[in-house]
Amino acid sequence: MMDKIKLLKHAAKHHIFLYLVVLTPLPTQAGHSLKLSTWNTEWLVSKGNERFASSLRNNADFYKMADYFQQLDTDILAFQEVGDHAAIARVIGDNYRLYFSDRALPKNQHLQFDDINQYTGFAVRKSIDVNDRPDVSLLPSGHQQKLRFASYIVVNYYGTSIHLLNVHLKAGCAGKLTRSKQCKTLKIQAAQLNEWIEEREDNNQRYIISGDFNHNLAYRNDWMWTMISQDNQAKLATKNVDAKCKVKSRNNPKRTHQFRSLIDHIIISPQLKVETISQAPYSTDDVLEYQLSDHCPLSAQISYSQGN
Repeated sequence: MMDKIKLLKHAAKHHIFLYLVVLTPLPTQAGHSLKLSTWNTEWLVSKGNERFASSLRNNADFYKMADYFQQLDTDILAFQEVGDHAAIARVIGDNYRLYFSDRALPKNQHLQFDDINQYTGFAVRKSIDVNDRPDVSLLPSGHQQKLRFASYIVVNYYGTSIHLLNVHLKAGCAGKLTRSKQCKTLKIQAAQLNEWIEEREDNNQRYIISGDFNHNLAYRNDWMWTMISQDNQAKLATKNVDAKCKVKSRNNPKRTHQFRSLIDHIIISPQLKVETISQAPYSTDDVLEYQLSDHCPLSAQISYSQGN
């Protein structure tokens, strides 16, 4: 009888062990994630200009934009249309370092306008190591323009380097390719982005391109996305993102306008994976009461395995 009891106890322990083994997850490859947001803040400057009504913001407007930024809880913000450090600092607070386009440097005053300017750049949490790289020109050599420079940084996060490019591309060619001057410029920029991507992939480097493309890359068989992604493995993270952004109507400031498609995008390299991605729309009441922006923030949680 005692032998049977011992045998039953042994069998019970054996089954419990098997049960624990089945329920215990197998170890996985070490991975990390970061949150990246892109936001065209529409003439965000400390001192507005009467020629651009959206640049004339009061304290309440800055406070409300800061409130929306805090809700993002992002690690990195790629911003567009920011005129100076003080203006964006009022929105992002003290926990980020700023990396402006080289156009904003005193030595590049010949590339700046006299009254009001728009720059691209990054705000990065202070805990993240950053290598600030020279801007990338999105026009062929010989073209003398004060715009179309892309901000470029490399972040080093948990032993992994990711190359980040922030763009604000030519407006006026949101859909099909025509013979317009705007489309010709955008076509040149698409080719330049394709070249930058190929250089990153040749060096086996992780990369993210984000910003205001002024074009809906997610159209079926879109000509611009075809050019950007030709002969590389770039992925359009925003391919299936719904456009939810409501902004103040330009024709009637007492009404709102909702865009039907995205022109803000995020492109990632094949080593990266998007866990979540969406726009952060403003409330209708806030759109009508405050001077926010004609773009809503777009955010993606991006994961990756550790490595160079």
